Amino acid sequence: MGERKGVNKYYPPDFNPEKHGSLNRYHHSHPLRERARKLSQGILIIRFEMPYNIWCDGCKNHIGMGVRYNAEKKKVGNYYTTPIYRFRMKCHLCVNYIEMQTDPANCDYVIVSGAQRKEERWDMADNEQVLTTEHEKKQKLETDAMFRLEHGEADRSTLKKALPTLSHIQEAQSAWKDDFALNSMLRKRFRWPVLLDAANRA
Repeated sequence: MGERKGVNKYYPPDFNPEKHGSLNRYHHSHPLRERARKLSQGILIIRFEMPYNIWCDGCKNHIGMGVRYNAEKKKVGNYYTTPIYRFRMKCHLCVNYIEMQTDPANCDYVIVSGAQRKEERWDMADNEQVLTTEHEKKQKLETDAMFRLEHGEADRSTLKKALPTLSHIQEAQSAWKDDFALNSMLRKRFRWPVLLDAANRA
């Protein structure tokens, strides 16, 4: 589909590249077509996928994670140098509008209005997951040598505690390391009954 955009373009007889520059300018249209109809207001129409399960405030219906909408995307601020975007979309089950925006500080999305989040979050530390390093901590690691040394020691002690578990996981996974041999063995095992059945029928 991408090739059709680069070839077979019709250039009208009155098209002047010096005057018009491009076919889009000649036709008084934007390359993004309908998606750019509100670009003068700083809004771009995008395809937005629901990042988690929510309940609509308008119809009280459940909207599952992964449901897609045509949303209005607009920049509303910055977190340090990372832009914060707001997305506005209409519920597909009622006339209610849902607004969400990015939360770069917590690597998440926040509901601004029009819906309630289905609470399915957990504490990453309690779940023994890798925690994201905060911006202040990153800066301190870059500038403070003593803090970097202490942080390295803490990381090493965490690794020592996790080593037995990691070794156990590696041992369990090593049994499935040679997937080609395992696949071949399974195919042979399942092929014998078929061959025996064919021999009995003959």
